[in-house]
Amino acid sequence: MSDQPDEALGVLRGIWAAQGQTSADLDDAGGDTRACQRMADINFDGMAADDEDLRTAWRSRLAREGKLSTAGGTVRDLVLGQAEPR
Repeated sequence: MSDQPDEALGVLRGIWAAQGQTSADLDDAGGDTRACQRMADINFDGMAADDEDLRTAWRSRLAREGKLSTAGGTVRDLVLGQAEPR
C-alpha cells in the first residue's frame, strides 16, 4: 500500500517529462493562488448552543445530515484507505 503513492508520482512525472512540461507550466496552469482575504470574517459563532461545545455541535450537525460515521478510523484511513494488518 505504501508503494502506491510513489508509483503514481513516478507515472505522473513520466507523463510530465514526456510532454516536455516544466514546473513553470504547472505554475501557469495553477492560476492565481492567493488566499482570500475575506476568510478573516469566517467563524463558527452561533453554531453551538450556550450549553453545548463546538465539537458536540459539529457531531450533531453531521448526524442530522447523515454524514456522521461511527465506524471509527483516522484521517489517514479516509485519505489513503484502511491500513492492512501486519
